[in-house]
Amino acid sequence: MKRKQIFGRLFARAPGRIGATSALIWGLFACSAFGAGPETVTAFASRVEALPDRTKLIFDLTGAVKASAHPVADPPRVIVDLPEVAFRIDPQEGRAPAGSKLVRSYRYGQFAPGRSRVVVDLAGPAKILRAESEPVTDGARLILELAPTDPAKFAAAAAESAALPAPAAAQPAVPPAAPSGKPVVVIDPGHGGVDMGATGKHGEQEKAIVFEFARVLAAKIEAGGRLHAVMTRNEDVFLPLNERVRLARASNAALFLSIHADTLAEPHVEGATVYTVSAKASDAEAARIAEKENLADQAAGLERKEDAEEIGGILFELTQRETLAFSRQFSQALISRWKDAGSLNKNPARSAGFVVLKAFDVPSVLLELGYLSSEKDLARLTSPEWRDHAAGKTAEAVEAFFATRAREARAPAETAQRPQ
Repeated sequence: MKRKQIFGRLFARAPGRIGATSALIWGLFACSAFGAGPETVTAFASRVEALPDRTKLIFDLTGAVKASAHPVADPPRVIVDLPEVAFRIDPQEGRAPAGSKLVRSYRYGQFAPGRSRVVVDLAGPAKILRAESEPVTDGARLILELAPTDPAKFAAAAAESAALPAPAAAQPAVPPAAPSGKPVVVIDPGHGGVDMGATGKHGEQEKAIVFEFARVLAAKIEAGGRLHAVMTRNEDVFLPLNERVRLARASNAALFLSIHADTLAEPHVEGATVYTVSAKASDAEAARIAEKENLADQAAGLERKEDAEEIGGILFELTQRETLAFSRQFSQALISRWKDAGSLNKNPARSAGFVVLKAFDVPSVLLELGYLSSEKDLARLTSPEWRDHAAGKTAEAVEAFFATRAREARAPAETAQRPQ
């Protein structure tokens, strides 16, 4: 099937459902289909069919794929692993499908280089009847068929699945070393791939919004000429939290900046917030945000793991203390510039135990650009003009941070050189 026909079907399925801002954000991803190779299978529609004794999750594809599925407990999910598939589907389709007593919601996207994944959140214990694609006239259908089962049988199947060795995932390449010894700033667009992050009421996706902001920010940092910017992901792909930290350390990062945009139940709350890491959260809201972000791996179907073991000893503690001081220094520089970039949260400097900020030797900050649940923030976050301005102010904060560190490094040497 031709791509023109695919996108015609895609938008015909949801007339009027996609708002202007949603269409703008989605368009950034949909247009990338034209860059896909001729062998890439595209998924252009999905639906849930609820039958009396079973439920089917169906994806319409341009070609057949080989699928494997397994259950995961805590919380109950079904994971469907696929070769690389280009998902060109309205993100709203996976949210709260009507009529199903088994499927609460589902999400999809790239999981690793050459691999895609569908994650199905279950409303109750289910057994997998089949997960396979079958040919149709104009392509193929991927069908996941589920039936109710009792909790004990589901738990046993999930435990058996967890005991099997997981297929090795190709790791992203380590970013290239900085040219000319420039300090490295690692920019981490949150979420990605099968992990969509937060969503706005018109279908806006956090993973797309923060990626566009990170891309503009990296370009502005590079344009300054004094620093080298590296992004943890340069496409819509999933990255585990610990992998983001590993990439920062492998890049010899002098600063790590993770970019996010959350949602809240209170639509009147707006503004940017800057987080640093701490063992105890600064407040209940910071604790809630950290807990939510630390479940990003789980959203992609990974089992929850303990944080990587930290290095002990006095040198580690001294380095960690210095790193935290630098993180707080950058946080203040960022907040001062954001007063000119847009709205700040009423309590913009917060801290909590974010896994992605736990590199003991890399100053790390998480910037919450705003809330997709706020109409004011959403208008800013989806505006190219605001994005350019706010990224410029963020780049200024980065430059100011390194300038301050350079002055502080020179001061002791200059004092030592003065004649007594």
